[in-house]
Amino acid sequence: MDYRLATTDFAPHEGIMNSTPLASRPILERWLTGARMPRLPDHDSGAPALSFEFFPPRTEALERQLWQCVDRLAPLKPRFVSVTYGAGGSTQARTHATVARILRETDLTPAAHLTCVGATRGAVDDVARAYWNAGVRHIVALRGDVPGGGAYVPHPDGYAYAADLVAGLKRIGDFEISVAAYPEMHPAAVSAEADLDNLKRKLDAGATRAITQYFFDAQAYLRFLDRALAAGICAPIVPGIMPVSNFETAKKFSADCGASIPAWMDKLFEGTQDDPETRRMVAAFVAAEQVRVLQASGIDEFHFYTLNRADLTYAIAHILGVRPG
Repeated sequence: MDYRLATTDFAPHEGIMNSTPLASRPILERWLTGARMPRLPDHDSGAPALSFEFFPPRTEALERQLWQCVDRLAPLKPRFVSVTYGAGGSTQARTHATVARILRETDLTPAAHLTCVGATRGAVDDVARAYWNAGVRHIVALRGDVPGGGAYVPHPDGYAYAADLVAGLKRIGDFEISVAAYPEMHPAAVSAEADLDNLKRKLDAGATRAITQYFFDAQAYLRFLDRALAAGICAPIVPGIMPVSNFETAKKFSADCGASIPAWMDKLFEGTQDDPETRRMVAAFVAAEQVRVLQASGIDEFHFYTLNRADLTYAIAHILGVRPG
């Protein structure tokens, strides 16, 4: 077989012989003239800071799962780990017990969730003082959800909203305080502008940072940062990332909390309902792509909603360049 180039199959370009087959040139030209993505960061640029969220277990089996998750993620040296608080303080005792055990048995820095829904100021203040006396110095201050749903009505003797709670916590102790932000707007907000004003009030009251509701559209988060800066907000707004292990459940939950599901994500998970291994790989890809796009945009801190499952979060942390120890 003669492997010599057949020169009649090639076309000259700018006075030289072009070695590209004519039949391929339209495709190659399209590839070469398309928009270029910025280079994704390499690990030499430094690993981002991470924090993780856990929820207090309700059963012994879930208790074991939680501490397996803690043991798996602790070597990644997160900036802090938060422990959630049920609607209306329904998991208050379990939250306290989980935070106390983290303080007692690990080197992690716990951040305890605290809400003001359905409680008097005195009751909330007592919880805050108990945390301070136990050595907890970081609180995630939230208005909280109404048990069973329904419209929120402030307790007549309580903190009306999260901004009031932040101010109250600062009177008790010099807590580091994180608050919630909503890139796609809180479901109960009257407008995006009013929602952003509420975030600014919480930060102005003394909060250190905001952590966002989870989202899947990186551009929605980046646009939110632009709007926040224009509104005079300078505190960090850390992206909340939720690796999805069950897409159908995530869709239902997202409909209630105002997090949109992009059409491309629906397409990626299509047909994986009865294929858990593929679904798991797709879930890792979706979350890893999300954080890498944000990392390429300069974001160097992430908060992961672990759902007390460590493997996906651990794998994504590895992709981000975070290593044990």
